[in-house]
Amino acid sequence: MVKNIAKNEQKNVNLLNHPILSHSLSSLRKKETNSSDFRRLLSEMSRLMAYESSRDLKVRNHIIETPFERIESPFISEDVTIVAVMRAGMGMLDGFMQMFPHSKVGHIGIYRDKFLNNTVEYYFRLPNDIENNKIFLLDPLLATGSTVVAAINRLKQYGVNEIRFHCLLASPGGLELLQNTHPDVSIYCLSVERGLDEKGYILPGLGDAGDRIYGTI
Repeated sequence: MVKNIAKNEQKNVNLLNHPILSHSLSSLRKKETNSSDFRRLLSEMSRLMAYESSRDLKVRNHIIETPFERIESPFISEDVTIVAVMRAGMGMLDGFMQMFPHSKVGHIGIYRDKFLNNTVEYYFRLPNDIENNKIFLLDPLLATGSTVVAAINRLKQYGVNEIRFHCLLASPGGLELLQNTHPDVSIYCLSVERGLDEKGYILPGLGDAGDRIYGTI
């Protein structure tokens, strides 16, 4: 179930409220969850998130033949492109690709440099001719928000029109920055957390998603 949590009349934030997602998120949060289980859970959760956030995709009827007769049956009529923010967003990619196996995939490598106090892009690769596609942007954590905002800036420079951002957890500050900077972007997440610590980690959070996915703790 998708629950809107509009704040100050901003209606682009959607909490994905489902018992399976809640249960899996609790398992991800546990510090003793190993990298293998973390990756598996994240992939499973991402598949459910893709299902929930694609409810309003348009469909068009086509004539098909069942084993018994010809009928009109609906098929998704909109093209979806999945874009992962490296490296943690890669952990969500498989789940989304299972739901949209024929989708094109893009990658954006970007991080926040605490010494420069700015974002640094080190990789950018998108498919051609996706300007009119639905863009599903993936990054498990929305902390300060600067990395995701920079990624969306680049996507818009590329010419895309509709972006849906997917994360597991968001901080109030990161959410506010994203909403204020890109009010046209739909946001899908599982939990809005308490805040950030002095190092910029989400609290209570689940740790560094990239480190836990790839075992680099």
